[in-house]
Amino acid sequence: MTTSGFPALLQRFFTDRLITQQGASPHTVAGYRDTFRLLLRFTADRLGRAPSDLRLEELDAEFLERFLEHLERDRGNQPRTRNHRLAALHAFFRYVALAEPAFSLQCQRILAIPAKRFERGPVEFLTEDETTALVSAPDPGSWIGRRDRALLLLAVQTGLRNTEITSLRRQDVDLGVGAHVRCFGKGRKMRCTPLRPDVVAVVRTWLSEQHGEPSDPVFPSLRGGRLSADAFQRLVARHAATAGRKCPSLRTKSVTPHTLRHAAAMALLRHGTDLTVIALWLGHESTETTQVYLHADMQLKERALAHANPSGLVPGRYRPPDRLLAFLENL
Repeated sequence: MTTSGFPALLQRFFTDRLITQQGASPHTVAGYRDTFRLLLRFTADRLGRAPSDLRLEELDAEFLERFLEHLERDRGNQPRTRNHRLAALHAFFRYVALAEPAFSLQCQRILAIPAKRFERGPVEFLTEDETTALVSAPDPGSWIGRRDRALLLLAVQTGLRNTEITSLRRQDVDLGVGAHVRCFGKGRKMRCTPLRPDVVAVVRTWLSEQHGEPSDPVFPSLRGGRLSADAFQRLVARHAATAGRKCPSLRTKSVTPHTLRHAAAMALLRHGTDLTVIALWLGHESTETTQVYLHADMQLKERALAHANPSGLVPGRYRPPDRLLAFLENL
């Protein structure tokens, strides 16, 4: 294995560049890792090569564009996910351009691949009735049901991200005076989120069932390890389907762990919490990200409209000045 081959460059990118030089967070490393796992699987199918036999020249801009098309067409990824994968590729080839200047032209062409623009639809969130139905869906008579109920209740109250809530350890939960949970979230930021008394009671009961070490996960899998992000997503979808039998409006929604985060934000907004406080609560970098919730709730807009002053103008009606225009207008 040469020092300038693709396998060696990829290993050095992760160990030297991301971890040692940039001090990237585990979330960033995991995201980039998953991108290259998908890429190596794609190259094995299309080129018939083992990952260790790949040459850097084979990963040109045209080939990587086909890979990005594959993510959207065959894997069903949305443009936002496609752009995240592209960001990982751009980061790697920026490193290659510095480490191996002979490949600069190839790297420039890859770095010129643009991110795809996409429509930003309205934020999907849960109403209070839908949230109640979802949290009540797990069976409290089983160990898994009690775990899932505590997890869902904590998620819809705190608005923690998927990885933040599945990474919670017992030592991150303080149920005393000023009860709160601590998490190390996106952007390498540590934040504390307070807990309501009803959530404290459920979580305390759940933790009293588990006799573990402070470093053990709050919501373990059946094997006792950390619950995976995919498992969290599956359990949310399963309980949403169950809750849909009693709450029909849930049947029309695609409920994911991130939907619970939106529900927490909308509950805060509807109770008059300032936007800057919500941004701090959710761990947003700026309030611009949080403003999407202002656009999501029609009731907030209707209340704002109720405070608007009437213009005092008498409404008129357009009348075409010509018979032919009138004919066209009436079609």
